[in-house]
Amino acid sequence: MLPNIVIFMRIAESELIINPDGSAFHIHIRPEELADTVILVGDPGRVDMASEFLTDIEFRHASREFVSVTGKYNGKRVTVLSTGIGTDNIDIVMNELDALANIDFTTREVKPEHRTLTVLRIGTCGAIQPDIPIGSCVFSHISVGCDGLLNWYANREEVTIEPMEEAFKKHVGWNKYLPSPYFVRASQKLIDRFKNDTVKGVTICASGFYGPQGRVLRMPLAMPDMVSKFESFRYEDYRITNFEMEGSALAGICKHLGHDAGTVCCVIANRHLKSSNPDYKALVRNLVKLALDRLTE
Repeated sequence: MLPNIVIFMRIAESELIINPDGSAFHIHIRPEELADTVILVGDPGRVDMASEFLTDIEFRHASREFVSVTGKYNGKRVTVLSTGIGTDNIDIVMNELDALANIDFTTREVKPEHRTLTVLRIGTCGAIQPDIPIGSCVFSHISVGCDGLLNWYANREEVTIEPMEEAFKKHVGWNKYLPSPYFVRASQKLIDRFKNDTVKGVTICASGFYGPQGRVLRMPLAMPDMVSKFESFRYEDYRITNFEMEGSALAGICKHLGHDAGTVCCVIANRHLKSSNPDYKALVRNLVKLALDRLTE
């Protein structure tokens, strides 16, 4: 049995909501439609962009921000699914993907044999180190959850790096009113597949785009020197490299549920240099192609 998994005799209708067509409540995918390899993107428009690389597309579903397709690349089935923005949506998506893989939708019981998914998030990010240029790709070897989501689940200490968390909170002077941060390592299998093409990342996963990432418009910050403290943090041979908004929940939930997960992001801004490139669609397209190559090789 996998650690941190609760086995129920039968999961009630109120806990796992199944649509009349047999699909998962929010993402509208049916069990037979889910591939073992899943690419997550934030923007629903990126699903259609990724679909251009696929053959033998089986379906296209759309509900709210959740758009999905399953097709083939290099002869291997791949599901592409948009999540929208934020770790709250990752909580929905990953619990429903795991349910599709590991819960029998007819009996509402956990299947006796575990099915492992390979889940890669492809997104955009802002670098905080001056030597990480716009256009580079950062693979999050470690994701730092400043969102608090994983703290709602039991035994979070079994999937996190607590000594690094403590060193980080001490260095930053962590505000007592903020959720306790959690540090989760990505799947080593995915780290190895992308190590020659990406920057080694330790990624802050923020609960918002403005204040939680140190941006000031008309409201002051609880930790005014937050970004500079992140930039100067060191632990062994790790440093904080970038901001994004979903990878920590993905890494933490997948580690609890026994799936291989990782996040790779294209840098479209550098916070230290105060520069950005809003015309980044071609960069994301190249990253999608790279990801499909590495996931199916």
